[in-house]
Amino acid sequence: MRNSLLVSVAAISLLSAAGPAFADGRLSVLCGAEEPHCAALEAAFEAKTGIDVSMVRKSTGEILAQVRAEKDNPKVDVWWGGTGDPQLQAAEEGLLEPYTSPALPDLLGWAQNFASVANGQATGIYAGALGIGYNSELLAQKGVPAPQCWADLIKEDYRGEIQIADPNSSGTAYTALATLVQLFDDKEAFTYLVALDKNVNSYTKSGSAPIKAAARGETMIGISFMHDMVTQKQAGFPIEIVAPCEGTGYEIGGVSIIKGARNIDNAKLFVDFALSPEGQGAGAAAGMNQVPSNVNSVVPPEAPDITTIKLIDYDFATYGTAEYRTYLLGRFAEQVRVIE
Repeated sequence: MRNSLLVSVAAISLLSAAGPAFADGRLSVLCGAEEPHCAALEAAFEAKTGIDVSMVRKSTGEILAQVRAEKDNPKVDVWWGGTGDPQLQAAEEGLLEPYTSPALPDLLGWAQNFASVANGQATGIYAGALGIGYNSELLAQKGVPAPQCWADLIKEDYRGEIQIADPNSSGTAYTALATLVQLFDDKEAFTYLVALDKNVNSYTKSGSAPIKAAARGETMIGISFMHDMVTQKQAGFPIEIVAPCEGTGYEIGGVSIIKGARNIDNAKLFVDFALSPEGQGAGAAAGMNQVPSNVNSVVPPEAPDITTIKLIDYDFATYGTAEYRTYLLGRFAEQVRVIE
């Protein structure tokens, strides 16, 4: 917590030097990224603009549920961060406001493509690949081989040693679910997930929780995004990071304006800032390791190089639809994590 506060203060000092405040009023933001990232961006934007931001951190599944519940009386202006699939679903359901930021031409191709798939209702702010992280000390104590592939995770060597988030609450876990279905076919993917369930000791609420648990030695293996694993490794924990040999999926974190936002002008300013090198620099200042979307942003030196990772051609247009999400989550509940 102390480090997070220091990062926020540093972000204010760094970014407020860019110029005086040019706006006022309020803004309500739901943040799907890690808490230090949320805090740093909030502080940087407030210092830059003078706008009073109320930012709450939730998992993307929770954010989507809240936006749906409040559609007739929105209480939130902006949805920032977290996996982009739920924002695509919100766009499909007419819950978001179309907005084309002046920063769009400066974004990398994958971010512009995301905006196109979302029909201009959400834009890509960062990218990160899904991976397998393990605690090397626990691995050595157990005397088991290091996992290298998705297929390894269903071996008896890892019985009760794996954590992954619940795809109903976590965008990370939904990305994992959709990745496996795209890597294999539906039948093989769910056969795999049933086998994996035997080795899972906990389905967490948050997508980054599994790798944090592995870092603390509470579980041997966590399935999360690689940039979250890098953060734990940078903190001194014995985490090793694996890009699965079969290939892996990836997220595009998104930013969007809620339809009916009460502070629409300030919401547009926030989106512009989040897409700027200045705004994206707040993530790096907070120790986050995603790949930023603006071509002029500085990539954190420890960020996983997604150009060297075997990535699947993740189909956001299909797996970002409400219909397919409902199908996959329903099947997961019926066949994998059956809750009585």
